[in-house]
Amino acid sequence: KRAFARFFNNSMKIIIVGTAFPYRGGLAAYNERLAREYVKQGHEVEILTFKLQYPAFLFPGNTQYSQELTPKDLKITRAINSVNPLNWRKVGLQIKAKAPDKVIFCYWMAFMAPCFGTIARYARSPKTKMIGLIHNMIPHEPTILDKLFPSYFVSAMDGFVAMADSVVADINCFDKKNKPKAVSPHPIYDHYGESLTKKEAAMKLGLYEQKPYILFFGFIRYYKGLDLLIEAFADERLRAFPVRLIVAGEFYENPQPYLEQIIDLKLEGLVELRTGFIPDSEVRNYFSVADLIAQPYRSATQSGVSQIAYHFEKPMLVTNVGGLAATVPDKKVGYVVEVEPQNIADALVDFYTNNRSTMMIENIKIEKQKFTWSHMTEAIDGLF
Repeated sequence: KRAFARFFNNSMKIIIVGTAFPYRGGLAAYNERLAREYVKQGHEVEILTFKLQYPAFLFPGNTQYSQELTPKDLKITRAINSVNPLNWRKVGLQIKAKAPDKVIFCYWMAFMAPCFGTIARYARSPKTKMIGLIHNMIPHEPTILDKLFPSYFVSAMDGFVAMADSVVADINCFDKKNKPKAVSPHPIYDHYGESLTKKEAAMKLGLYEQKPYILFFGFIRYYKGLDLLIEAFADERLRAFPVRLIVAGEFYENPQPYLEQIIDLKLEGLVELRTGFIPDSEVRNYFSVADLIAQPYRSATQSGVSQIAYHFEKPMLVTNVGGLAATVPDKKVGYVVEVEPQNIADALVDFYTNNRSTMMIENIKIEKQKFTWSHMTEAIDGLF
């Protein structure tokens, strides 16, 4: 009966393979939001996530698990063991028995390629399309695995959707059959609630409402360029406003060099360190208090942080790497600068000196319409 109803209503059975609750982070949020979009469109959706995602020694943070409440509106099944080949076969056969129309593999690192590639091979049937939704084909910090494993995953897919042209170029390095590919920008993360007033957000964070704030948000690794931002923030011109820098996110590497840099540049008292994992329920506090969101990355593909900024209608500063410039029109919704502290500092000074905020916010309200979740599902559904 359900199969007849799906046919009559032109709905599909879709399985999303990837990280989701009880795991935390942007990828889990992405997969859950994608599932909700397909449910809203009338499709039957299940997320298959991990029983074991990473062995503990491979995870750089404090915990892999979310402290949020279990989503009640999604079907999430913990089934996958990322290091057990017998489990991969079992999960693949379980998927095949469910006869889905689409299996969407949310891929982000080569470590998952053997697992996802094997599941796809056992799940394959004439009816089912295997789709790689690729966040990163080659990561920001490559290892030997990125040469050995991706081809195995790529060869198991029927088509791919990426969120930046640079990612498509990376896929093409492994795809020998020129399979269908589409590019659709990272959609807006709109599940963090509505904006607060700056007064409300400052009160929740224990900050001064009267101060201007720049926000660096997300986990901290070398490629994210926090050291470049700190160096730029030492520019004496910024003391006139007087702006403060908030660093909100967990260190995924040794924090000591950053702490020493802040002391050496005499920025104690000007940099607010909130360097633990920021749960979903607190994200809006940080974005609501900020004037501008800074992403001084040394390398990038696309950015979920930009899409949170779009949701909260906050101007952005990004570096001219990967796909960042494509989603942040320069001097319209923010700044696109070179990966260099002086360029970063010049943009920050321009933002406050010339009161760019109001103009950029008005442009953001228009630009954000390009980044809907329906555009992403259209790209996935339009592959074949």
